[in-house]
Amino acid sequence: MATAVHPAAALPATAAPPPPRSPPGRAALDQIPQLHAALIKSGELTASPKSFHSLLEAAAHGASPAQVAYAVRLFRLGPRPPLSAPCYNVLMRAFHRAGHPEDALHLFVEMLVDASVWPDQHTVACVLKSCSRMRALDVGCGIKAYAIKRGLMLDRFVLSSLIHMYASCADVAAARLLFDAVEEKGVVMWNAIIAGYFKNGDWKEVLELFKGMLEVGAPFDEVTLVSVATACGRIGDAKLGRWIGGYVEEKGMLRNRNLVTALVDMYAKCGELAKARRLFNGMQSRDVVAWSAMISGYTQTDQCQEALALFSEMQVAEVEPNDVTMVSVLSACAVLGALETGKWVHSYIRKKQLPLTVVLGTALVDFYAKCGCIDSAVEAFESMPAKNPWTWTALIKGMASNGMGKEALELFSSMCKASIEPTDVTFIGVLMACSHSYLVEEGCQHFDSMTRDYGIQPKIEHYGCVVDLLGRAGLIDEAYQFIRTMPIEPNTVIWRALLSSCAVHKNVEIGEEALKQIISLDPSHSGDYILLSNIYASVGRWKDAAMVRREMKDRGIQKTPGCSLIELDGVVFEFFAEDSDHPQLREIYKKVKEMIDKIKMAGYVPNTADARLDVDACEKEVSVSHHSEKLAIAFGLMKLRPGVTIRLSKNLRVCTDCHSATKLISKVYNREIVVRDRNRFHHFKDGSCSCNDYW
Repeated sequence: MATAVHPAAALPATAAPPPPRSPPGRAALDQIPQLHAALIKSGELTASPKSFHSLLEAAAHGASPAQVAYAVRLFRLGPRPPLSAPCYNVLMRAFHRAGHPEDALHLFVEMLVDASVWPDQHTVACVLKSCSRMRALDVGCGIKAYAIKRGLMLDRFVLSSLIHMYASCADVAAARLLFDAVEEKGVVMWNAIIAGYFKNGDWKEVLELFKGMLEVGAPFDEVTLVSVATACGRIGDAKLGRWIGGYVEEKGMLRNRNLVTALVDMYAKCGELAKARRLFNGMQSRDVVAWSAMISGYTQTDQCQEALALFSEMQVAEVEPNDVTMVSVLSACAVLGALETGKWVHSYIRKKQLPLTVVLGTALVDFYAKCGCIDSAVEAFESMPAKNPWTWTALIKGMASNGMGKEALELFSSMCKASIEPTDVTFIGVLMACSHSYLVEEGCQHFDSMTRDYGIQPKIEHYGCVVDLLGRAGLIDEAYQFIRTMPIEPNTVIWRALLSSCAVHKNVEIGEEALKQIISLDPSHSGDYILLSNIYASVGRWKDAAMVRREMKDRGIQKTPGCSLIELDGVVFEFFAEDSDHPQLREIYKKVKEMIDKIKMAGYVPNTADARLDVDACEKEVSVSHHSEKLAIAFGLMKLRPGVTIRLSKNLRVCTDCHSATKLISKVYNREIVVRDRNRFHHFKDGSCSCNDYW
């Protein structure tokens, strides 16, 4: 029977080589057939069950299909008398390493049929591991009954595996009952229950268990710390996270890549990017998880240019990104308006055939929407095999911010017809759509339906949307009364929405009241003073406008500089109002002058009310011509091919002068220009804007 397994070659039959004492390395695995042949030739394979077990263990150590197949053939055609439980256990572990837990379970059933072999505690622990991986709770409960019948429930390996099985099958309550009933708990058992809560996303309980371990002096290992460090990042517990980081460094555990990666992820999610980067830079080898954690950290803290720079380094290092990496990179591209980089990411996803998960697909929809490419956002949405409420919400909000209010409401209607429950964030998108499209009555109806039809209690953000809805429509008094009757205390966001509307509709009295309320809550925000100053300037009250500016100066409040970003050939360029640092500044200002001269011939009259007040009258026109978006547009005209859309994003609301100028630039230069400001998108084409001058 033994000779049926054909070895590749045979060693001299001088003496039987000793059985391997430890799992062999890759080089040794190649020698298994020679070792097998030598044992057959010497007769040791049949004479010594111990030698056969050692050979089987050596053969089963690898996880490749060929190695597992060799181990299975050896097991099936090996010597008789009957195989022992340890031999079955060896093959079960091999199936687990190869990712075939179902085969391990089938082998256990086969073992039960063979009445000559009794499963031991290691067999039961191994088959429970199969149930964990297969999420086979019913089978696991049957294994538990067998363990009780055989008196194996006192074994710590069986108990730990059973706890892990319950937790993996989402029955954490049963796992906890069993865990609490055990008096002496080893590190394996603690890790099992912690892993259970970890897999179910109960980060708080993971931390509570670890704190309990510290209180009773229970031992923990690197596996424990990986779970706890990750949980600290998810819940934002920087204090405990720093303690773990210090412990790891003190105990010399920085060679454990999984642990260091968990620390990088924890520090990044807790906003401590410098610590995360120091650990990341010190890693001898970095897998995709480490790179993704660091990139995600930069994205989540709005350091999006750093995120894209690190992604470029990842490509140079030839580490292939996964879907998690791509979600973070797309989010960074969305914030920066880096359309070309995001398109490359989308192309990479297609090329590598990465699964379009709900999270990745939603990130694609959000990216295209935030870059003003609604058609592409819709295509990405429709290509997704599965969608959740966040996917629908991303497209609804994207349509709303791009001036497609009616389309956004139609999509919301389709969402409801598809029996997809809207979230509170969905309604923010719906109310935005109504606000940006002058749909006052529809907006009020949707606000009322939140509680009436969906049981969603409005949050401060929803009240802010209604104030914006009424204020944009010129219903300033109604918006003010709405604030006064709100069931929750209005915050600065509410009052700022009202103040912005007052600036648009030149309502001085309520604007003054709004600023008064804002200052009582947050006296240091420059934009609030600027808005009231602009209101005074718009009605010719220049002394009052100057007085507000002086008050800012006396309080030490610095005006937030206007900043515009434009992407060219995958590189994001940054411009500030009246920029003086750009290496091509002379050429850019020359292009700006040419641009202004041309649009003046088309009827442009500078709105000096949007100029700085600390310059004299003759300089006001120059001041408004050097706003950041005009510099970015001039740079785009210089660098982009004729006919290519100019896309830029701005940190502030587009001023009246820049809005008027950009409309004329689009007409004079026959260019489509897409500007994303703090509130919405403006698509300029042929002298018109998608907002219909309602922003």
